[in-house]
Amino acid sequence: MSRSSAKPKRGKAARPALRYVHRPGRPPSLRRAKTSVGERLFGCLVLPGFVALIMPLVFFDMYWSHDLWGHFAPAWPGGAYAFAASVGALVPLVFLTWVWPLTRMNWKKSRSRSLAWVAASLPGLAAGYVVAGTIKTTVRPKRRRNWDSECYSQGGPCWVHVHYPWLWVVGLVATLTAAALLITLFVKYGGRSASTSPSTAEPAAGPTPRSPSGTGDRRPPG
Repeated sequence: MSRSSAKPKRGKAARPALRYVHRPGRPPSLRRAKTSVGERLFGCLVLPGFVALIMPLVFFDMYWSHDLWGHFAPAWPGGAYAFAASVGALVPLVFLTWVWPLTRMNWKKSRSRSLAWVAASLPGLAAGYVVAGTIKTTVRPKRRRNWDSECYSQGGPCWVHVHYPWLWVVGLVATLTAAALLITLFVKYGGRSASTSPSTAEPAAGPTPRSPSGTGDRRPPG
């Protein structure tokens, strides 16, 4: 009786069972949906927000630019150049008034206090609009063909450049001078307050005097 030399076939191994691993957090589908909605909402608010920010400057230029440089600035003490110097000096001050409260915000620590700091920055933002609008009214149109009769009328940007050709130089020098003065004061008084702040560390204890017998505070034996 002959034996077969073929080896018996092995059975196929069973497939591993599927395992479910629970991961904390929301499912990826919900995360993607929430992200897409947030992106769409942000995209829809970009254009209206930009228009809301730029419209005060447009209205300032349309209704007050000619009266500002045609009547108000020449009547300023020292004339229009002194007015330009005053506006230029206000640029760093207004910027500091607007930005400094925003640097004090900490939403994780206190939302109500952060909202209070945002409200404190609004006067600086309003003053920034006034200063920016005043500067914008002196900018001539880029294309020379737009320098029409309205541009050369009293108080218009072309009229300002004709009657006060050094207006930008005076304003720029005043801005740089005021910025340098603020930086100097900050470095001087800010560094002094940091160096004179009281230390919270306790002073080191002085050495304890030893007795003549070398036993410290203990009394020598009688």
